[in-house]
Amino acid sequence: MESSPAGSPHLRWHPLKREWVGYSGARQGRTFLPSTDDCPLCAAREGRVGEIPFDDFEIAVFENRFPAFTAGAETPPVLEGVTTAPARGRCEVIVYSADHNASLGALDDGRLDLLIEVWGTRIEALEAMGFAAVLPFENRGEEIGVTLHHPHGQIYAFDFIPVQIARAAEAQRDAPVVADLIAQTDRALFLQDGGAAVSLVPPFAMYPYEVWLAPRRRVASPAGLTGEERAALAQALGDAVRRLDALFGAPMPYILTVQTAPRGFADTFHMTIEIRPFRRDKGKLKYLAGVEQGSGIFLVDVSPEEAAARLRAVLP
Repeated sequence: MESSPAGSPHLRWHPLKREWVGYSGARQGRTFLPSTDDCPLCAAREGRVGEIPFDDFEIAVFENRFPAFTAGAETPPVLEGVTTAPARGRCEVIVYSADHNASLGALDDGRLDLLIEVWGTRIEALEAMGFAAVLPFENRGEEIGVTLHHPHGQIYAFDFIPVQIARAAEAQRDAPVVADLIAQTDRALFLQDGGAAVSLVPPFAMYPYEVWLAPRRRVASPAGLTGEERAALAQALGDAVRRLDALFGAPMPYILTVQTAPRGFADTFHMTIEIRPFRRDKGKLKYLAGVEQGSGIFLVDVSPEEAAARLRAVLP
């Protein structure tokens, strides 16, 4: 049977949104909710070797077997009336722990410190390969489509700057947005305020209980953090996830992204770690419905002030 033109990774230009859309038929075959015994991210043991050929490890990074972007991307299909391009890039998996039942909130500060260091190391390596933008991220929870429960994230590198990353970079080129956020936001919105890093509910949050973390000093990437800054950010990250998990007495489904400077913006970009939860109340998910999908205007059920107060109160 002849393969569909959407089968191999490639990009198609969306003329109304003025951004690329990625297609990769191979992702349909990725591992889907295996049993613990068959988890490909667990450490190797007698009779079974998954993606990681070691019987123990702290953090592991390897190339994704089901990538949306590849360094050797094939020539894209020629389609009448549609602009296409190769999906050049790299997709990596980063596994946080050999413990299948761990989570970011359960990891100690030392492991989170190491994770932030690895993010920085991989960002530097991928930039050195010539990629224009790098995005570490984590999807957590079956509610948002996670297919492997073992605690892990991903790192995508692009040979272009995606629109959303470009907008944030351009805004920071024009003004010190993150520094102003830290300096000017009402202290009642802060979860942690002091030392080398902060965590807060942004006053313009698009999701209920959204949390941002940032080093107080402007740093373009985790690679530029001092040891003190990295340790402070690690402590704030673990604290934020534990608060989100405690809020409704269950692991919070979320998307976490590490926003770092794309090519050409290192001198003005202030890195952030942004956590967007997908639960607005106990047993109730936040869905992107008609107005959000159709207009891009988010409707938020919980004000940032209420969200911050609840997150501050949920743990000592």
